[in-house]
Amino acid sequence: MRIRFGYVAIALGAPQGSPNKTITVKNFERIQDPEGRLFRLRSILRENLETTIRILRYNVAHQIHVYRFTSKTVPLATHPYTAGWDYIEEFKVQWAEIGKIIAANDLRVSAHPDHYTLLNSPQPEVLSASIRDLEYHVAMLDAMKIAAGPQLVIHIGGLYKNKVSSLERFITEFNKLPASIRFRLMLENDDKIYSTSDVLALCQTIKAPMVLDIHHHACVQSGEPLSSLWPQIIKTWNGAIPKIHLSSPKSEKDFRSHADYVNVEDFLGFLQMAKEINHDFDVMVEAKQKDLAMLKLLNDLESIPGIVRVNEATIEY
Repeated sequence: MRIRFGYVAIALGAPQGSPNKTITVKNFERIQDPEGRLFRLRSILRENLETTIRILRYNVAHQIHVYRFTSKTVPLATHPYTAGWDYIEEFKVQWAEIGKIIAANDLRVSAHPDHYTLLNSPQPEVLSASIRDLEYHVAMLDAMKIAAGPQLVIHIGGLYKNKVSSLERFITEFNKLPASIRFRLMLENDDKIYSTSDVLALCQTIKAPMVLDIHHHACVQSGEPLSSLWPQIIKTWNGAIPKIHLSSPKSEKDFRSHADYVNVEDFLGFLQMAKEINHDFDVMVEAKQKDLAMLKLLNDLESIPGIVRVNEATIEY
């Protein structure tokens, strides 16, 4: 069983490894000149794209094949202030360069639209904003020439006082989405409302892949053993390599928040269970220390009997 590991957005081990530069609406409004505003947006985006290219090259050098883009690549991307700004065409060379690095090195990339992307919201304005956000993410993937596939992770959304109707509303809105968005989505269990079983059943209904978050499963569940759920989750990927999310709780008191690093004990139980099924999968490490936490986890795993480290970010078990 081969397992690849990746991390989220910021490469702490690389020089100037943050592609999250942005500008607040308040500071943007202080720029009175329209050309000055556009200049500021272009400058930020150019820096973020150059940083992303540098991070991907860092990943290739360290044999890291799994990576999540930040959703903040384009500053104020879905805000009315940037309506009409064609950031795809203006920076087509940089978008294409990112796509070439991904294709040439067989990298698995994804993005995780923010928590306000809620397809099951009963409020039309929230739903419209959510679809705009998904369109923005798809536009970036298209600009990189990344073929349609499960690259955008979202949660089901809110409870809105009735879980059954909220799930039904999600199904209705999901099925209304254009194929360009729908085929890129995968669903993740959350840490408050929708359990692994909830999300698995939904994914089976709408034919979407499920991303299992082990930490969230520890937060919200009904006692279902992952040994019975994992084979079914694998099937939602329809032959593609499944992906999971991995993090450790910050503390007993603040259990839902992510710790700086991953405690190897928080992964071993799942790993031993998965070994019995013997199916390859990828791991997105969601620790605060990003790539440094991922590399430390691999160092810890390497010392466990039966685990062979294939390269810097891959093991076999």
